Amino acid sequence: MTKIRVLILALVSVLFSCNKQKGTDVTPEKNDSEEPISEQFYSGNIKKDTILMNLTMEGNKILSGKLIYNFYEKDKNEGTLIGELKGDTLLADYTFMSEGISSVRQVVFLKKGDTYIEGYGDIVEEASGKVIFKDRKQLKFDGKSVLSKVDSQSKPL
Repeated sequence: MTKIRVLILALVSVLFSCNKQKGTDVTPEKNDSEEPISEQFYSGNIKKDTILMNLTMEGNKILSGKLIYNFYEKDKNEGTLIGELKGDTLLADYTFMSEGISSVRQVVFLKKGDTYIEGYGDIVEEASGKVIFKDRKQLKFDGKSVLSKVDSQSKPL
C-alpha cells in the first residue's frame, strides 16, 4: 500500500511540475520599449463648416482615427484615418462615406504645436479608385483649415 502511495505521489508531482512549466512558457513578457498610447481630439471651424478629428496614437503611428467634415448645407463626410506622423507631417488614408458612396483619399496635415493645418494640392485618382496628391512636395498649407487640440473633457467625437 505504501508503494502505491509513493508511486501516486511521484506521478502527481511529475504532472504538476510539467503543467507549472508549461504555464510559464505561455506567459508573455512585457516589452518596456513600447510607445505609450495617447488619444487626441482636434476641432476646427471654417466659416459655417466644422472639421473634427480624433486620433489614437502609439508613437508616430495612428492606431485608429476618425475624421468628420460637417459642411454647411451639404452632406457630411465621416470616416476613418489610417496612417502615421512623419516628422511634423501627418499622412493618412481617409476612408469615408459621402452620399452613400465609400471613397478613399489621401489627407495630409502639418503639425504646428497643438494644431494641425490641412494641406491642399493637385490630386489624381489611382486605378484602385483611391485619390492621392499628385506631388506632396507642392502641397499648400495656407492655414484655412486649422484644427486645434481639444482637451479630453470636451472631446468633439
